[in-house]
Amino acid sequence: MAIADEVQRVGAPLRRWARTQKREYTHGEPRPLGGSLGAMGVYSSLVAAGAVAVRASGRQLPERIPFGDAALLTIATFRLARRLAKDPVTAPIRAPFTAFQGASGPAEIEEEVREHGGVKHAVGELLTCPFCLAQWVGTAFVFGYVTAPRATRLAALTMTTVAGSDVLQFVYDSIQNGALAPTGDGPAEPV
Repeated sequence: MAIADEVQRVGAPLRRWARTQKREYTHGEPRPLGGSLGAMGVYSSLVAAGAVAVRASGRQLPERIPFGDAALLTIATFRLARRLAKDPVTAPIRAPFTAFQGASGPAEIEEEVREHGGVKHAVGELLTCPFCLAQWVGTAFVFGYVTAPRATRLAALTMTTVAGSDVLQFVYDSIQNGALAPTGDGPAEPV
């Protein structure tokens, strides 16, 4: 019991400091600072474990990444992060942390976090934010590229192809909705 008491005694000023920082930062709003700190800890731990695994495997890091591979991974990261954060089909992943609000765009939905403050809030914010998810997805693609480049390129090609298809769907819809129809704003025809 002496060790537990000592940990409590030493940790008390740190806990007071953390509560003060949260109070001053949030101004009473339910912000998930502890949950976000936990998410950063999980991310950092996964990156460290991945780096240790790559090092232990003896794999050499690439001297450089060819532009084509970097572009492929970038587009795939965008598409997969957006798919995870906004797609109706991936809603079951987000459902424990979010509540459906309605459609937000073509084949996308809007959700809000269910609980405010705490870990579920932090996870809900992460899962509904394609910008936030891109960090995790991009890191996974990079580790995949280092450890299994051919398989990662194939997976990235799938998501990049989907992103290209999405662009074509929007172009097609725009054309169908009259995007190429004359507007009458052009120069007047000579009489």
